[in-house]
Amino acid sequence: MTITTILSESCRRGRGCCAALIELKEPGIIYKNAMGHNLVCVIFTAGHAQRLSKEIENDQTGKYAHLKGVPKALLPSPQGKRTLDHWWDAINRRQLFSDVFLVTNADKYKYFERWATASDFPVGNIINDGSTTPANSIGALADLELALRTKNLWDYDILIIAGDMVFQDSKFDIAQVVDYFSHKPDGDLAIYYEMEENESTTSRGLVEVCPESNRILKFLEKPSPEETASRNASVVFYTFRSSTIQMLLKYLHEFPSTEQRTFGAFMSWLINVQNVMVYGMKLPTGFQLIGQVGLKDYESWLSYLTSQAEKESKDPIYKRAYARVGLMGNPSDGFNGKTISLSIANFWAEVTIVESPKLRLIPHPLNDPTEFGSMADLHGISTKEGYLGGLRLLQATCKKFYSFCAKRGIALTRRNFTLSYDTNIPRQVGLAGSSAIVTATLKCLIAFFNLSDHDIPRPLQPQFILDVEKDELLINAGLQDRVVQVYEGLVYMDFSKTVMEQQGHGNYSHLGALLPPMFLAYRLNPSDSGQIHSNVSMRWQAGDQEVIAGMQKFATLTDKATEAIQSQDWSALAQLMNENFDLRRQLYNDAVLGEENLRMVTLGRSMGAAVKFPGSGGAVLGMLNDQTKMEEVRHRYQEDGCVVVEVLPKWPDDL
Repeated sequence: MTITTILSESCRRGRGCCAALIELKEPGIIYKNAMGHNLVCVIFTAGHAQRLSKEIENDQTGKYAHLKGVPKALLPSPQGKRTLDHWWDAINRRQLFSDVFLVTNADKYKYFERWATASDFPVGNIINDGSTTPANSIGALADLELALRTKNLWDYDILIIAGDMVFQDSKFDIAQVVDYFSHKPDGDLAIYYEMEENESTTSRGLVEVCPESNRILKFLEKPSPEETASRNASVVFYTFRSSTIQMLLKYLHEFPSTEQRTFGAFMSWLINVQNVMVYGMKLPTGFQLIGQVGLKDYESWLSYLTSQAEKESKDPIYKRAYARVGLMGNPSDGFNGKTISLSIANFWAEVTIVESPKLRLIPHPLNDPTEFGSMADLHGISTKEGYLGGLRLLQATCKKFYSFCAKRGIALTRRNFTLSYDTNIPRQVGLAGSSAIVTATLKCLIAFFNLSDHDIPRPLQPQFILDVEKDELLINAGLQDRVVQVYEGLVYMDFSKTVMEQQGHGNYSHLGALLPPMFLAYRLNPSDSGQIHSNVSMRWQAGDQEVIAGMQKFATLTDKATEAIQSQDWSALAQLMNENFDLRRQLYNDAVLGEENLRMVTLGRSMGAAVKFPGSGGAVLGMLNDQTKMEEVRHRYQEDGCVVVEVLPKWPDDL
């Protein structure tokens, strides 16, 4: 990392502030806006927590006698740290700001002065608003104006934090907030989180956020549940452009009363009335001790932190993604077609993630070998297995995940991990082994960072997985495998052009949990499935009418297969499976499909089975209406050098 130290504007003006603005030259991180404005952080602790102070003072147990008079922001946690310590750790860990100020009141000023000297916070950057009680408080916006005026900050971008509330995850990384803000030069930024069930909408400001742009469309200050379906709660954690800061004086002039000089009211005015562009960024976890709270709230926070510490035992998280067989319509998933696919429990990829001091990706001893018995051993393994193991899939998924979250305005906690994988999916036989590793890795990352389908919607997860493979690793593929590995079970998929363009993903639905017995036969020395689509894809993009008509025919076969499955007409399904393969053979020709792959199909058909490719080659999926012949079919395939297994469907847990 190259670190460039730039003399800050504050130093040039002679303010006794942080000595320099440190600009970290990392990919995608910029700490100055397009106008060259530096970013200043202002922490607000000037509120009078009257309710909590009184309840501590009136507590008869004596348990909290040592906390009488202590400001809410300086109340201790089980780890010995105070609320403000958590914020200062997050802010001061990396020098993202040209200066940091703290606004407090006259009643508690000495407490914060003592905290500053013990915490290496510049005492000269503490601003006293002169208030001593709620009755003579001036309001949060007037406190902001005081800081802007006395420290001459009107030309700066300002990050604003309520220093007496605490984020639930102590490993929150504020650098991601600054990074996201720097990539949204046309607007301000507001942090929000998804409320828990026990939180009332009437206690928070709620935001309605556009899922595509992340722009906040509406700000509602403590609404009733009937006013909005949103559960996205906004807290005093904003980043304002200097241009927005200029609007503060106008607001203060229009709304002179202290009750109207709150950040919630100001945000409502900016977004709903002035139509200012404000983006939302979501934190995976929520906040505690927001606003006027009591002793029970404080005790609840202590209990939460204690239980969180117990949970952080660094237990590994395990996630699996299963192999799949394409039952109908493949390979039209890459050509705006329709398919039916089935996840199978015979084979899977499993990824393990566990918290660790450094981020580590562990090579698989078989798939990512780094030690060999000899040159001959290296030559033999490299010839058979190639050079592309699973480690690249883990790394590419992590890279894409971080980029996705940054783009979607999702702040990840500052946690490192160790990631490893194992798989028993046969390689290069068209059973979606690569996408299974990516899918399982994505599941691990979602769980590890406490995200959900609300953050990365389920219909979009297959596209994310495909983007990892196509964009990062140049793997030729379609959506089908990723859809069935995310949804699991027997899944119908419609990738029609109009559907994809209108909603950004296909239509996906489960077809129940009833299928006739099927078998899978695959080669031990398979072909490379990555080359199968190439010629047809070029013809399709060039508008070749034969290919376009063929892909439409695959979609028709898929719809007919859906009817056959729903009516349990297995004879009709068998005929459609054969038609699917015949159409594929017509479009791709024998040279592309390969002699050994064709022989597997011919062998099964000679025994009366319906046979097709489950993927791109190297294996066949068969259905035999006369199960008395299954033993003979198995023997014939085995004698031809194939492995034969009964297909074991992997149904989703909630089906």
